Amino acid sequence: MFEWYMIVEYAGVALGAAILYALCAGRSLGALQQAGYSGKKYAAWVRRRGNMVRSRGTLLAFLIALSSLVLGICFSFAGQWAAYVALFPILLFTVIFCIADRRALKVPLVHTARANRILALDFFVLLVAALALVLGANALYRLVWPQVELVGHLRYLPLAALPLVFPECLRLANALEKPFSSAKNKRYLAAARKKLRAAPCVKVAVTGSCGKTSVKNFLAGILGERYRVFATPASYNTPLGIARAIEGEDLSQYDFFIAEMGARHKGDIAELCELVRPDHCIVTGICPQHLETFGTVEGIVAAKGEILRGTKEGGFAVIGQDEYTARLDPAAAGLKKVAVGDHGEFGAFDVRCSPAGIEFKLALGILQMPVHSRLLGAHNAQNIALAAALASKLGMEKEEITAGIEKLDFIPHRLQPIEAGGVVILDDAYNANVRGAAAALDVLRLFGGRRFVVTPGLVELGVLEETENAALGEKMVGLDRILLIGSTLVTAVRRGYLSAGGIEERVSVLPSLDAAKAVLAEELMPGDTVLFLNDLPDIFN
Repeated sequence: MFEWYMIVEYAGVALGAAILYALCAGRSLGALQQAGYSGKKYAAWVRRRGNMVRSRGTLLAFLIALSSLVLGICFSFAGQWAAYVALFPILLFTVIFCIADRRALKVPLVHTARANRILALDFFVLLVAALALVLGANALYRLVWPQVELVGHLRYLPLAALPLVFPECLRLANALEKPFSSAKNKRYLAAARKKLRAAPCVKVAVTGSCGKTSVKNFLAGILGERYRVFATPASYNTPLGIARAIEGEDLSQYDFFIAEMGARHKGDIAELCELVRPDHCIVTGICPQHLETFGTVEGIVAAKGEILRGTKEGGFAVIGQDEYTARLDPAAAGLKKVAVGDHGEFGAFDVRCSPAGIEFKLALGILQMPVHSRLLGAHNAQNIALAAALASKLGMEKEEITAGIEKLDFIPHRLQPIEAGGVVILDDAYNANVRGAAAALDVLRLFGGRRFVVTPGLVELGVLEETENAALGEKMVGLDRILLIGSTLVTAVRRGYLSAGGIEERVSVLPSLDAAKAVLAEELMPGDTVLFLNDLPDIFN
C-alpha cells in the first residue's frame, strides 16, 4: 500500500510534529515535578477548577486544525505541495504556545535527569501517536478516497488532535519512566541506609503536623552549644530527601544527626524510620493537616505514631501535648515519654509576645528559667520548649540551653520578618497548617500601623477544607486589608470573613501572587505590616 519513499515522508512528518509538541510540555512537566512525579496528583492538578491546561490544549488543537484546513483548501492549486503547506500551523502555533507558557509556573521546571527522561519518553509517546495518526489517515486516503484530491491535501490534519491528549501522553511517559527511577532510587536508598547504619552519631527524628522544621533547627542550634550536629536542610523530609542530604557528608564527624520526617500516607514515617533508625524522637503536635490523603484524624494519629515504633527501644520520645498526641503511647513502644506542655514535665509558660520577640519561663523539670528569643509568636515558645526538653534529657546544662536559645535565628519563610522601605514583611510562605496560620495572624496583630494579609488559603484538609478555610477567614476580621489569591479555596475564606462581620471593601480576590504584589505596591505605606501566609505551589493553584 505504501512505497518506501512514502514511509520516509510519513515518518519525517510524524517526527517533526512530535518534536514540536514535546516542546510544549514544559509547564505540565513542571507541575508533574512539583507533584513528586505522582501521576494521580498531576491528574488532580489537571482537573482542578480554574486550571487552563486542558483549555489551552484544546485551543491549540482548534487553531492548528482550522488553519491547516484553510491552508489546505486555499493552496489546492499547488497540488501535492498543499499538504505540506497545511503543516505550517503546527510550527507557528506550537512556537506561540511555548512562548506564552514560558512564565506560566511560579516554580520553574528543574531539568533533572528524571525530568529529562520523562520529556524524552513524552516525545516517544507523541511520536508513536503521531505516526499512528499519519499512517491511519494516509491509509484511509489511499484505500477509501484516492480520487478525492482535497482529502490528499488534508491528510495530515489529524495531527491537530494531539494537543487534546497532552496530559495523558505525559502521564504515560511518567509511568514508563517509573520502573527505571524506582530501581535507581532503591539502590540510592540502600547506600544511604548503609551509611546511616555505620554512622556512630546519635540519631534524632522529628515529626508532627506543624513545626517540624522549626523544632529540628532549634534542636540543632541548642545541641550545637556542646556538640557537632548535622540536621537535614530545609524541608528534606522524605527518604530521597534525607539520602540526598547526607550524600557527600562524613557522618563520623558529627555527634548528632537530626532528621525531619514528613508524611502524607500511611507507612511514610515507618519507611523513614527504617532508613534512619533513630535513637530518640520528637512529635511536635498533631492537627488535621493532610486529612485529604489520610482520610481521618485517627489515620493521621496512627501515621505520626509510626515514629514511636520506629525509634530504638529505650530512647526518649518528646511529645508536644494536645488532644491528638494524648492518644500516643510511647511506653508501649519501649520509649521514655517526655511530655511538653501545660501539664508536662517541660514547657513554656507566661509567654509574652511583641514585635521584638518572645519572653517566657522555660520549665526543665523542676527548674524554671527566664528566656528571651528574637523569634515571633507564642507557638515558637512551645517549639523551643520541645527542643530544649530533649536537649536537657540528653545531658545539656541549663546554661548551654539558654545560650543556644539566645542565638536562634529566623528560619526562612517561617514567620521571617523582613523590613523594606519602612514596611515590615512577615514571610510565612511555608506555613500550610491550621495551627500555624492562626499563630501567624496572632503575630500580625502585634504590629502597629495597617495590617495586610496575603493568602491563598489552606490545602490538604480533605472534608475540613471548606470549614477550616472559613474559620481562617473569621480570624482575619479586624485586619485592614485582605488579599486572597486564586479561586480554589478563597471563596470559603472570604465567606468566613464576611459572615464574622468583616468589611467587604477590605477584601479582594486576585488571580495570582503577582497581582497581589501590584496591589501592595500601590497601597502599602511606611509603618504598615504585611503577612504572606502560605504561598501554594502551582499544583494547588
